[in-house]
Amino acid sequence: FWYLFLEQEFVYVGDAGIVEPSGKTERKGIDLSLQYQPLSWLYGNLDATYAFARSLEEPEGNDFIPLAPDFTLTGGLNANLPSGIYSGISMRHLSARPANEDNSIVAEGYTVFDFNLGYELQKWHFGINIQNLFDTEWNETQFATESRLSFETEAVEEIHFTPGTPFFLRGIVTYFF
Repeated sequence: FWYLFLEQEFVYVGDAGIVEPSGKTERKGIDLSLQYQPLSWLYGNLDATYAFARSLEEPEGNDFIPLAPDFTLTGGLNANLPSGIYSGISMRHLSARPANEDNSIVAEGYTVFDFNLGYELQKWHFGINIQNLFDTEWNETQFATESRLSFETEAVEEIHFTPGTPFFLRGIVTYFF
């Protein structure tokens, strides 16, 4: 269990390229970390965090801290066989979260899986690495930003984002000397 109180939260203002104060904040939560190795060659891990984050100087309902995650989860299962074969699958999850102070704009959550498989032969390693195994569409970086297109009469506050990596396969050959 943990608790964090800040007398002054600082936020980045992307359009201006500055950091500005936004008042007192409070965060409290719980972290859980598990590791398990049922066999000498098989092991897994799981890390979860739940957090409740609010601004203390704003009225209720307008006190969300933009982009403060509520729930995160990472985990994996890995095998490292005596024959030299190794493999693993990992997962990362970030829940949807407020993108602005009144939670009227939400940054989408995501769950992405990665996979690796390889073989070690003395000083040589051969393998593949797959990022985003299930080709999940996800947004990596997300910000609520005000913008106006040339055909719009009024500026609109909405999510601007960087798309996450799509399915990506990489071959690996390594020689250690």
